Amino acid sequence: MEPESGISISQRSTSTTITQQLSWTRMSRNLILAYQSFGVVYGDLGTSPLYVYSSTFSGKLQKHISQDAIFGAFSLIFWTLTLIPLLKYVFVLLSADDNGEGGTFALYSLLCRHAKFSLLPNQQAADEELTAYKYGPSSSSQHSGSSPLKRFLEKHKRLRTALLVVVLFGACMVIGDGVLTPAISVLSSVSGLKVTEEKLTNGELLLIACCILVGLFALQHCGTHKVAFLFAPIVIIWLLSIFSVGLYNTIHWNPKVVYALSPHYIVKFFNETGTDGWISLGGVLLATTGTEAMFADLGHFTALSIRLAFAFVVYPCLVVQYMGQAAYLSKNPDKIHYSFYNSIPESVYWPVFIVATLAAIVGSQAVITATFSIIKQCHALGCFPRVKVVHTSKHIYGQIYIPEINWILMILTLAITIGFQDTNLIGNAYGLACMTVMFITTFLMSLVIIFVWQKTMWLAAAFLLFFWLIEGVYLSAAFIKVPQGGWVPIALSLFFMAIMYVWHYGTRRKYNFDLHNKVSLKWLLGLGPSLGIVRVPGIGLIYSELATGVPAIFSHFVTNLPAFHNVLVFVCVKSVPVPYVSPEERFLIGRVCPRPYRMYRCIVRYGYKDIQRDDGDFENQLIQSIAEFIQMEAVEPQLSGSETSSLDGRMAVISTRTNSSLVVSQYEDIDGIDSIQSSKSLTLQSLRSVYDDDNPQLRRRQVRFQLPPSTPGMDPAVKDELYDLIQAKDAGVAYIMGHSYVKARRTSSFVKKLVIDIGYSFLRKNCRGPAVALNIPHISLIEVGMIYYV
Repeated sequence: MEPESGISISQRSTSTTITQQLSWTRMSRNLILAYQSFGVVYGDLGTSPLYVYSSTFSGKLQKHISQDAIFGAFSLIFWTLTLIPLLKYVFVLLSADDNGEGGTFALYSLLCRHAKFSLLPNQQAADEELTAYKYGPSSSSQHSGSSPLKRFLEKHKRLRTALLVVVLFGACMVIGDGVLTPAISVLSSVSGLKVTEEKLTNGELLLIACCILVGLFALQHCGTHKVAFLFAPIVIIWLLSIFSVGLYNTIHWNPKVVYALSPHYIVKFFNETGTDGWISLGGVLLATTGTEAMFADLGHFTALSIRLAFAFVVYPCLVVQYMGQAAYLSKNPDKIHYSFYNSIPESVYWPVFIVATLAAIVGSQAVITATFSIIKQCHALGCFPRVKVVHTSKHIYGQIYIPEINWILMILTLAITIGFQDTNLIGNAYGLACMTVMFITTFLMSLVIIFVWQKTMWLAAAFLLFFWLIEGVYLSAAFIKVPQGGWVPIALSLFFMAIMYVWHYGTRRKYNFDLHNKVSLKWLLGLGPSLGIVRVPGIGLIYSELATGVPAIFSHFVTNLPAFHNVLVFVCVKSVPVPYVSPEERFLIGRVCPRPYRMYRCIVRYGYKDIQRDDGDFENQLIQSIAEFIQMEAVEPQLSGSETSSLDGRMAVISTRTNSSLVVSQYEDIDGIDSIQSSKSLTLQSLRSVYDDDNPQLRRRQVRFQLPPSTPGMDPAVKDELYDLIQAKDAGVAYIMGHSYVKARRTSSFVKKLVIDIGYSFLRKNCRGPAVALNIPHISLIEVGMIYYV
């Protein structure tokens, strides 16, 4: 008995040691991520002390500057920081992630998966089998949690459209933040020069701010990752600096400010200031600007790391800094205009000024990067024109750069900086944009509580009413200042909303045209395996937005040209309402017609945060996937596409595993002429050589496929089909894509003609072409012109 007891004790000791090691590993990882989060998440929120008090005590509130009013303003700031960033975001919203991703699109994605709210027209039942799609409660619990509210919203398309509009409006306000944050942060930090350099004119100050802004946007193409190692130390030094200055001012000027932590001073503040105090809330809410970044940037970190960084470092530093400023202002009420810089002791003024400027740049950088991500997500929803997306980091996933948007943001930021030249006016616009995003996030979160977390409607209503009451008061105060700069985010949002609406409307109309003009399977089968024309060697990849059926472009091509490729693949690249799709689940392969036709369908799925990288391996992955599908179909008859009763056969998720049924060999295509191609045309080879010489960056490692030398037991029909596939690949791949012209019908209304013929046509002509966006090699592209009358 004793040895058994000894073994048991030893096993328990080993198990305890392993558990301790795992917990220590998790904690150390979260501490490292918490350190990294300072440079990405808290730059904007950490620099808000630069302008909060000066914005609060602007306008009519200057008549009420007294110790009680200043203490009341600090009490408002303290409780606002406690209720919104700490309680709402840190303790509630960070738990509502979508596979580790945060932000308004993450909440909308969760809602679309747990209730049928999505308006994307090409979604399929197979998308629900994605690993990321199943994140959250199981499907069985979803059915049991079905509520009358859920059925009501799913039944009415207008309500689902309204939900999408609300999400897009929030996205537009975030884009407005990307314009306003650099303007107010840089201008506020540079304005510290007015405190010591009194001879400096406003024009010279403005010139310095504009130079910094131009430099900031000009460096965006380098990517955040190249200077990211500097960001976290800068923000940490900044937070420790403002903490030290705030603590010194509290002790040196007025320690009694500690009493203002009591909400009693808020009551005294409104009793003394009345309506003017309510209007001043538009300045107080600036203390929370940048809070949304904690949730939006969740994908780069973990919820625990962000909670640790905010609760133990950022929150105490901000509270002590605001407390110190209030203590200083209670004894120096005439220094309210540049309150932050006036409150800095002379001995440390210049170091703090330099760190403040650097911190403002870091905060601006983070918001600009977030704006790029938002626009990428809008494009994934089919609500923004195609733009060039550059992945700036090989190691940090999600850091992107969009050149066109970068320069548009720079022009708008410079226009606002030069046009207003006043941080108070920019602050009015900034506060309205930030509080609107928070207001929308609260609404979406209440829906998540019902449909995703499956809690009672009473809990969701309590959450909604509590935070809407707080945010509604601030939002109403911000709307009062619409004439004094608050109109800027509204104008920017309406501008971007118009672009999104026109693009989304035109795209949906074009998709519906394709949907209603599909080629019938009966017509296709009637042509026979030869399609009634000559089948030439090679593979034809026919790109279409349709996830099912044969697009009209195919019949248009067949009726105008007398030949088509031996192997045809209908390719659909689409977005699904999940943040990321793993490479193993990206390809969905099926058969369009019976086996002799050699016609397949490939659906390539991307999440709303996925980057379509041009790794030059798409053709090879496609061939491997089709080959694996052919063999899988022979083993699993239920995948057979010979069922003519349906438009398409069953589709299967195919992962391009290394143990593919085909033998793969690689070689370097140095001269740009494929040595294993069976093409007899010297003209084509010379054209290919010239093209590759002009585009050396497109030279890629070529892949040759072969059947295994011994394949006992393989069905001869399967072997023949695989051989035909390899022969077609060796002969070359052509990309067929529609070059469409979308026009409104003659009977359409004037508004529809304006939207389609002018708005949508202008956006299509000035955005990236689909062939460029899909990284299709120009030399292999065939475009078929079509006119869409929608």
